[in-house]
Amino acid sequence: MDEVYLKKGKGESLKRFHPWVFSGAVEKIVTDGNLKEGDVVEVYSSQREFMGIGHYQVGSIAVRILSFTRCKIDFDFWRNALMQALLMRRKLGLAPQGVDARHSALAQQPALAPQPTGATTAYRLVHGEGDMLPGLIIDIYDRTAVIQAHSAGMFRAKEEICRALLDIYGSSLEAVYDKSSGTAPYKAGLDLNDGYLYRAADYSGDSADSFILENGNKFYVNWVEGQKTGFFLDQRNNRELVRRYAKGKRVLNLFCYTGGFSIYALAGGALSVDSVDCSKRAIELANANVALNFPDAAGTHNVVGTHNGICEDAMDFLRNVEPEKYDLMIVDPPAFAKHRGALDNALRAYKRLNAAAISKVAKGGLVFTFSCSQVVDKNDFALAVFSAAAMSGRRVKILHRLTQPEDHPVNIYHPEGEYLKGLVLYVE
Repeated sequence: MDEVYLKKGKGESLKRFHPWVFSGAVEKIVTDGNLKEGDVVEVYSSQREFMGIGHYQVGSIAVRILSFTRCKIDFDFWRNALMQALLMRRKLGLAPQGVDARHSALAQQPALAPQPTGATTAYRLVHGEGDMLPGLIIDIYDRTAVIQAHSAGMFRAKEEICRALLDIYGSSLEAVYDKSSGTAPYKAGLDLNDGYLYRAADYSGDSADSFILENGNKFYVNWVEGQKTGFFLDQRNNRELVRRYAKGKRVLNLFCYTGGFSIYALAGGALSVDSVDCSKRAIELANANVALNFPDAAGTHNVVGTHNGICEDAMDFLRNVEPEKYDLMIVDPPAFAKHRGALDNALRAYKRLNAAAISKVAKGGLVFTFSCSQVVDKNDFALAVFSAAAMSGRRVKILHRLTQPEDHPVNIYHPEGEYLKGLVLYVE
């Protein structure tokens, strides 16, 4: 096995179980000359002390650690790691049924938390570093698993990961889809075409009519053509909070994508919901999700409120909207910063966006505002929103500080994994 040796004093973060080895910390690599991206390597300190084993990659992160003890990265490793991830989701009540309990460890684990009020058939099984599997995302949509490999090592291991999934889930898993091409930071020598790694003989779940349940609400999910793995599972708890506050309110959902927050607002008794996105396809899907949840014989919506899908740039729409038209605003933009070099521009964008929302919301209104940019930490985001509130000149209170749900855990040794930040603001 190829070996990576660190510079003197550069092994301290690994002693604290941080799973990344940065390229600047590497002194030398001892190899037979055939080292490729995604190969498994052992990492040693400058004193030849074993530090960990992981996937090698060209770039700023040279090694992503899979284990801090010596082991084989083989089928048993993947099966055990996925088993631990599933055990936690079962304990949380997110994977309560539909799993073929072929292993006694799965069959005998009671849930730590009660079942949600409504059925949920989608959850994140693996959240990268949060589940000690850096570079790997696996989302479960009912009976389909969708894999995203964010490292060459995980991409090269996808077939074995698929085998391990099938071994754990048994017949309750009907398909495994690889959707790594859009997020892959690696290119050389790898076939990055997305596609099914496994499909049962009678599988028909890749049609446009496939949908999941989330807290009793229905959502179409297209893992082939949709963003990320097909649906944004990380806002599940925050959408439920919108439902709690929506009754009788005029709601604006900016950057709505497929209308997740809009569905919850309507389910909570919103008077009206306007869903705004610059993507025509997103608005079509938002409208379809509304119709899926609230149909009646006339083809309109059998709910207290009305829904209006608006295809327009969210910032332009907000800039031109009349003050106090909305009692509740959801501001959930895409990541404004994907690397450190974009941080300052991103913070300015969050400041402008939130200043406009705080200025325009009705007296006594609520603003749910979010950042999903990993390089924007929660303190930077809170400061940007504070500055936005000061610009508006209005009295603003923080009611909730929000984050990602429990199936997107944060490895305590890797705080960078807390990427989703949110605030609920009360504007007097």
